Amino acid sequence: MNEVDILAIFAHPDDVELTVGGTLLKMKSLGYKTGALDVTKGEMGTRGTVEGRALEAKEATKILKLDVRENLELPDGHVFETDFERTKMVRVLRRLKPKVILTHQLDDPHPDHNHIANLVREAARLSSMQKYDGEFEQERIKVPMVAHNIFSQRVLPSFIVDISDFMEEKTAAIRAHTSQFYDPNSNEPETRLTSKSFIIELENRSRYFGSLIGVEAGEPFFVREVLNIEDPIDLLTRPMNLYS
Repeated sequence: MNEVDILAIFAHPDDVELTVGGTLLKMKSLGYKTGALDVTKGEMGTRGTVEGRALEAKEATKILKLDVRENLELPDGHVFETDFERTKMVRVLRRLKPKVILTHQLDDPHPDHNHIANLVREAARLSSMQKYDGEFEQERIKVPMVAHNIFSQRVLPSFIVDISDFMEEKTAAIRAHTSQFYDPNSNEPETRLTSKSFIIELENRSRYFGSLIGVEAGEPFFVREVLNIEDPIDLLTRPMNLYS
């Protein structure tokens, strides 16, 4: 059984790499078991094929050093918040038993992203209720903590993860999805993601959030819950070099 400590749940095969790839690499370096759950196969994407994108995700998984990566196989562009989707996600959570889940921002403008953010919160809670989906005979788990990656600069981060040491690997994992990004030899339609400057913009975004905590690069997260801090002195005196 491939249980994990931290699980990233995102809509499309390249979303994990684009949003929380650095955090997953850092958690792996700290000795945690990491995993990803792609909710769809990305079949509605402008470029690439389902088969090709699966191979790209497999290559990116190696770069991210994930312990497990699965696909929930919900229809791309048609992810809704019904009991069918909730039950499928609850079964994965009960099997993988993550302590922390990373997922999309709440109120993300992409309908699949927004629905998944809500589905994750609902499934995390339902996975702790033994009588929910009781006929499937899975043990309930403790409710995982959910952290939402921030897409909009209008959302104030609850915390930012320093990914300075992992930017190169994160970018390599993104570039493993070759069909989705800049390729001067491609004959497929152009998208915002395929512009030559897109990955540079992503790197600059990471540097911006890193600058907020005085490091080279960061990934921002929002949590709704009040955080239980064991050692506030350790938390509040970590060096940030903002004024040195």
